[in-house]
Amino acid sequence: QVQPVESGGGLVQAGGSLRLSCTVAGSIFSINRLGWYRQAPGKQRELVATVTSDGSTRYADSVKGRFAISRDNGANTLYLRMNSLKPEDTAVYYCNDRVIGGLPAGSWGQGTQVTVSA
Repeated sequence: QVQPVESGGGLVQAGGSLRLSCTVAGSIFSINRLGWYRQAPGKQRELVATVTSDGSTRYADSVKGRFAISRDNGANTLYLRMNSLKPEDTAVYYCNDRVIGGLPAGSWGQGTQVTVSA
């Protein structure tokens, strides 16, 4: 099975913005709910946002109003636009290519590091 591939992470100052990208196998991209998760050092991996095949979105309370998840079905790519970043957003961000009931059920990518400095 082809794993997702994330990119776009980096070091940014508090208040800054980043856009993460994740390419997913074409055979499943148009069907599945997709999601972004993150894992900070010493913490469990947590849900950030999900998007269905028809574009319906859900967000963790901690990122509502600051992050936006979207998908380009033609390019098999999932995005996460992150604005007004805070130091507590620092984590490795992962995408999952199949989300069921908010839980990751598909393949993980290798992750992309996001570091927000104060």
